[in-house]
Amino acid sequence: MLAYSYISKDHFELTEKPRPQIKDRRDAIVKITLASICSSDLHIKHGSVPRAVPGITVGHEMVGIVEETGSDVTNVRPGDRVTVNVETFCGECFFCKKGFVNNCTDKNGGWALGCRIDGGQAEYVRVPFADTGLNRIPDGVTDKQALLVGDVLATGFWAVRISEITEDDTVLILGAGPTGICTLLCAMLKRPKQIIVCEKDEARIRFVNEHYPDVLTVTPDAVEAFVKENSRHGGADTVLEVAGAETTFETAWKCARPNAVITVVALYDRPQILPLPDMYGKNLTFKTGGVDGCDCAEILRLIERGELDASPLITHTYPLERIREAYELFEERRDGVIKVAIIP
Repeated sequence: MLAYSYISKDHFELTEKPRPQIKDRRDAIVKITLASICSSDLHIKHGSVPRAVPGITVGHEMVGIVEETGSDVTNVRPGDRVTVNVETFCGECFFCKKGFVNNCTDKNGGWALGCRIDGGQAEYVRVPFADTGLNRIPDGVTDKQALLVGDVLATGFWAVRISEITEDDTVLILGAGPTGICTLLCAMLKRPKQIIVCEKDEARIRFVNEHYPDVLTVTPDAVEAFVKENSRHGGADTVLEVAGAETTFETAWKCARPNAVITVVALYDRPQILPLPDMYGKNLTFKTGGVDGCDCAEILRLIERGELDASPLITHTYPLERIREAYELFEERRDGVIKVAIIP
């Protein structure tokens, strides 16, 4: 089968690999019908993910059809259309039972697919812990609508859930990349009084303005004054930091009102400074998000009911044979790209 593989730093290659086989009674084999490229794939490509194993097939955003299951997998059966969770998790350890599946203590838990074991930018994938990591796609939901459920939508949903957003809040979201927009979509479910999105890329600002006209947008150079002008208590009630740029962590706490909640969703390339003397008296609560994909079934129900739709983020589609071109488009942010879907 065709698979896009991590060979070495800055070197991905389309290769032929054997079709995966069941290795454990909790495994499933899924035939990929649609996959996507994530910024985390670029981090692997450029050597920023030390745990990534050379030779693995990359890709952790995917949907497909179950081909085969291990003997202990009862939640799905061959022929089912499914989403695949970016994380593999046992469902039995202390953290899994509390819903913190990102912290699964099993040796095979965490981000494995497309990092430590073969992922989904291929024709088939073996999914460990399939009884916890696969969710049936409702009949009325398309593959395109479901594609981002297991990763960036799960990330946004979890971040919003821990942010304690109320209907009286002004919410500031820093960053309008794929994860930022998914966070925006999930924040909109809480119906806050006002949402402000801060983004420097003009094409992404246009995307937000076109698709979500009730959301206010602002560039980083004007964000502090803009937030104060458009909030009632001197700053945002909730800030979700999804940009991960050099100064966005500082922007997050500066734009927050006293006693606000700041949820850090982004990953950073370097340590961030928490200048406690400068923020003394603001009494801020900091939380860190993650891909705790324990809400995928709920996200699919929201999509089925028409309350959540991330499909506009899929701006481009390429066949697997042209995946190198798709990566170039995505990495260079050409042609207004947000997300690129890959068809095996």
